[in-house]
Amino acid sequence: MSERLRRRLPLSRRRAVSTAVTTVLVGGTFAGLLSVTGTPRTAAAQTATPGAAVPAPRSPATPRAAAPSPVPMATGPDAQGPAPSDRSPAGRPASAPSVMQIVAHPDDDLFFMNPDISQTIRSGTPLAAVYLTAGESDGVNARPRDAAAVRADKAGYAEARQNGIRAAYSEMATGSRTSPWDRVAIPTAGGGLAELDTLRADPKVRLVWLQIREAGSTNQYRPHSLNGLWHGLVDTLESQRSSGTPVAADFRYTKDEVVATIAGLLDRFRPTFVRMQDPSPGTDPKTGKIRDHQDHLYGARFAQAALARYAELPGHPRVGVQNYLGYPTSVLPHTLDPETAGDKLKTLKTYAWLDGVNDCGTPAGCGDLKVAARPAGRGWTATVRYARGTSTSWVQRDRDGGLHAFSVLDGQLAAWRKPAGGGAWQGPTLLPGGGLDSGITSVSLPDGRIAVYGTRTLLAGGPAGYRREVVSTEQTAPGGAFGPWRSLGTPERSDAAGTSDISAPAVAVGADGRATLVLRDSLRRLTAREQGADGGWGPWRVIGGTDVVGDPVAATDGRGREYVFASTVTSVLVWARHVPGGPLTGPAPTALPPTTLALSATPAPNGDGVRLWFRKPASGDLRSADFSGAAPVSPVTELPGGVAGFGPVSGGEGLLAVRSRTGFLATAAHGRTGAGPAWKLERFLFAGAPDAGTDGVAAIGLDGRLHWTPAAPAGRVVAAAE
Repeated sequence: MSERLRRRLPLSRRRAVSTAVTTVLVGGTFAGLLSVTGTPRTAAAQTATPGAAVPAPRSPATPRAAAPSPVPMATGPDAQGPAPSDRSPAGRPASAPSVMQIVAHPDDDLFFMNPDISQTIRSGTPLAAVYLTAGESDGVNARPRDAAAVRADKAGYAEARQNGIRAAYSEMATGSRTSPWDRVAIPTAGGGLAELDTLRADPKVRLVWLQIREAGSTNQYRPHSLNGLWHGLVDTLESQRSSGTPVAADFRYTKDEVVATIAGLLDRFRPTFVRMQDPSPGTDPKTGKIRDHQDHLYGARFAQAALARYAELPGHPRVGVQNYLGYPTSVLPHTLDPETAGDKLKTLKTYAWLDGVNDCGTPAGCGDLKVAARPAGRGWTATVRYARGTSTSWVQRDRDGGLHAFSVLDGQLAAWRKPAGGGAWQGPTLLPGGGLDSGITSVSLPDGRIAVYGTRTLLAGGPAGYRREVVSTEQTAPGGAFGPWRSLGTPERSDAAGTSDISAPAVAVGADGRATLVLRDSLRRLTAREQGADGGWGPWRVIGGTDVVGDPVAATDGRGREYVFASTVTSVLVWARHVPGGPLTGPAPTALPPTTLALSATPAPNGDGVRLWFRKPASGDLRSADFSGAAPVSPVTELPGGVAGFGPVSGGEGLLAVRSRTGFLATAAHGRTGAGPAWKLERFLFAGAPDAGTDGVAAIGLDGRLHWTPAAPAGRVVAAAE
């Protein structure tokens, strides 16, 4: 029988992190923006500098007497909160960027989050990767053709996968896969022990192995799994320690202890940005099985619950979140250019121990030979995709010329404001109500007010209470306060039917001021709710489309006509409302070529119709096409002098903004006939999509701050609002 370790956070911290996970979005009206604005700072003051000093280590949680004390770290201290003088007026830390990744298995990060990982490491940003399960599978570390001759050893296979991950991260950080690590056991807030590995040559790179038992199957019934623990099929889930780990004893976790463990790691590393897997990948309508690995889905839900709990702790840095698609990327167009895809594949080959050279010094092996049979996965090394967070419509102008920007931090709506007349950005103000998912969008209403739409995840009521729904808030008057959050519900029958798989919303507003809200449901169709003349909302209705993927986008042209676009694997569909108050018709085929799915749409420069922006698959090249009515009125335009990268293209009036191959923001003026854009790199990493407008380009850095690049062609500086 496994020995049950008994460790807890000190009493004061234990009470904080043991707050029950409840419905996290708060109802009721709030009178106005909260008084938490800070003074904007320059990019130099707000962006991490490679090679900067690493803060002193945080004290580990006080262990229970029955457990051994962890070995102190020789190098690689955990991120420390800044001194009180480096805090905003609201008392929140003004932290440099720090990233934490939470994945189910060793290799989920390499397959589904890179090249974001390598870009983070190259930037010098502290990074902690957390692996929830040991990834022990059947314990056979062999290519399929050799598996029959290899004895099963789950502890050994778990160690081989760890060795492969350490080699891959060493190579990304130092160029050498054999760069050494310092490995220690640390207590967790859930009462167990975890292994913490710190790269000696770059102590800002750390790996944490929780070593919980994995499901051992993609979607078959496995009660002893994160899935079973989440749904109460088992009371506890045991550990699966790897051979060679400094963790000296087995342990078990309850559901609440897994949540507490992850929340404790968030408190230890204090990230400003969290990468995690998709908690709602959908189900196959024919088989009813989930489209992704069950460990990916339920590991992400444990991470969601931990983030909700962590948000209740006072004084932590504000946290942004990005979700990544997993197995469903197999059937979608590739997003990465050949050079970036090649670099990603090289990292996976290192993880897979493809050359077989035993340079790790352990009998278990130096990598994952199961992956060696197909190191590219099912096309995964040629792509990376965000589950949401691709909207380029999160900055709006008010009537007096001021600008408003919106994002999600700590699960709350974060708002910045730039007054008219060249004033500096102020913010963020966090509006009451939590549980918001990344991927919000905003619109300007004809009467001058601004409305914000997004989705929130509800965690109350146990597993049966898990669901995702659409919410909105709008100003009560032009330039005034935002009113209460309003739930617009969901077109999904239940979480069990489709894992609450709805896209981020897209919203079009007609000349009559009535909004149409559109999103993709778990059956890969578009569904919509339309606003009536009295401001109320009609029922959800299916508006069509087959095999729709990603997030839809919407725009209104200068004549008040509304457009909605949605990608399929092979092309793009369009819906249009030709006259205010008329029907939204479609879908109509556009005959456009395949895209990488992250679409954006803006009014056409001449006011007649809209311009759709997208990327060419497997290249990162930028493309656009103009629409009037429900049909394209221009051929696909290839932008000369393109910049490789992936993700949305934000095309404002005379400005372009994209994510470059380096991960840095790339901006350029455009519109000159026959001339290619002259790209400029703004050297910081950012989250989600940029937003290009008339005045400049906005992007949310991994530090949770708004970075602003003014449109002026000369003497530009990047300013960041705290």
